[in-house]
Amino acid sequence: MHKPRKTKLQAILNILAAVYPDAHCELNFSSPFQLLIATMLSAQATDKKVNLVTARLFAKYRTPQDFLSLTQTELENEIKEIGLYHNKAINILATCQKLVSEYHGEVPQDIHTLTALPGVGQKTANVVAANAFGIPALAVDTHVFRVANRLGLAQAATAKQVELQLTALIPRDLWIKAHHWLIWHGRRICHARRPKCRACPLAGHCEYGQSDRKPS
Repeated sequence: MHKPRKTKLQAILNILAAVYPDAHCELNFSSPFQLLIATMLSAQATDKKVNLVTARLFAKYRTPQDFLSLTQTELENEIKEIGLYHNKAINILATCQKLVSEYHGEVPQDIHTLTALPGVGQKTANVVAANAFGIPALAVDTHVFRVANRLGLAQAATAKQVELQLTALIPRDLWIKAHHWLIWHGRRICHARRPKCRACPLAGHCEYGQSDRKPS
């Protein structure tokens, strides 16, 4: 990959920091466990929808032990408004069982250990490590993937490749912030289908906007 010039990278990060000074995880949670569950539910679902479901769910079930009082069918009924609810219910209960049996009901902080939990991939592990424990990690969701490639911060076909390229490029102490900046930009400006290129504060640094001239 041809790395962007350091001046371009710094300009992009400075703009994102100025435009999104309050960028943060938009999933609602009050514990590492709740963030883990919310992130597992968020696959192919919006944070808004997940927050509606977890507001009800976490009022009744707050710990892995609480969740294990549910049958799979009962959990499915609690989360059926969210896509892929059947598989998510299976993985959530299996993860809760592993947390109780191997980690005394606590969520491990190590990213590698997190990815060994049922249904927990690299993105989910990075989200939990960064937002629940403050461990530097840069989760790549669809927004980060799209924005990073369009800006030329990455040139990759998979989320893992984008993660490797971004973490090699961006200073480690900015990984968590950069993750949120890129997500917020993707949700608010750099949409998948109709990006608001004419209103984009990064237009002067964006390879996608400059080459394709997409209408806003």
